[in-house]
Amino acid sequence: MDTTANSTSTESILLRTDSGGLTTLTLNRPQQFNALSMDMLDALEKAIDDIAGDPSIRVVVIAANGKAFCPGHDLKEMLANRTQEFIGALFDKCCKVMMSITRMPQPVIARVHGIATAAGCQLVAACDLAVASADARFATSGVNFGLFCATPGVAVSRNVTRKQAMEMLMTGDFIDAATALQWGLVNRVAPPGQLDDALHELAAVLLAKPSAVLAAGKKFFYRQIEMDMEPAYKLASQVITNNMLGQDALEGVGAFVEKRKPKWHDEKQ
Repeated sequence: MDTTANSTSTESILLRTDSGGLTTLTLNRPQQFNALSMDMLDALEKAIDDIAGDPSIRVVVIAANGKAFCPGHDLKEMLANRTQEFIGALFDKCCKVMMSITRMPQPVIARVHGIATAAGCQLVAACDLAVASADARFATSGVNFGLFCATPGVAVSRNVTRKQAMEMLMTGDFIDAATALQWGLVNRVAPPGQLDDALHELAAVLLAKPSAVLAAGKKFFYRQIEMDMEPAYKLASQVITNNMLGQDALEGVGAFVEKRKPKWHDEKQ
């Protein structure tokens, strides 16, 4: 399978590879354990915006180079720019990037190894799915440094239960990959040497689905999850009606009735 890397001015911070409908964005500040500097957030924002408008990209992976996935924000950068203007802009940018992941039509999978703490844990929680190495560890550790992880708490509390989220936020303690799986922060855990196999297995399942259906389903999922039950059902009825009357359902249901494999109209994009 051919893999090509985009050559951009941000290549030293964020790497991108495209292969067969799968795009991987790799955080590339290994000496800083891939801390989310303002430049890193800018690079992520641009890459996500570019990918979101490209129908040939069907699945996105967010990965990282080096020993860790991401420890959160770059604390040295924050201390060196401790003004309302910079710190406010940094957290606003981070929230915007996390929301962009939620709003982009493609499913996004986090590939997690090493530590994912504070905003790094937030990044995992913001992705639609996550596959973790068995030796990965997770924490919202800001409280240990006098900084409650408010923004990570938004994403984390929408993945795990309230009591679990409060334990993470109030203690700052690490949880291991097995606990993250049990609590719902990640979907799959694999031995370190098999992490990519588990990731590609999940990605292959998504690549085989009709991308328009996944995109509409993702948009619906995040809208309804914040609604009361009655309006959520009303929205669900509208979405599934439109889906059923569309070409993908016509092909998929027809293929089931005819006992054949469906051929999605976007397979060759």
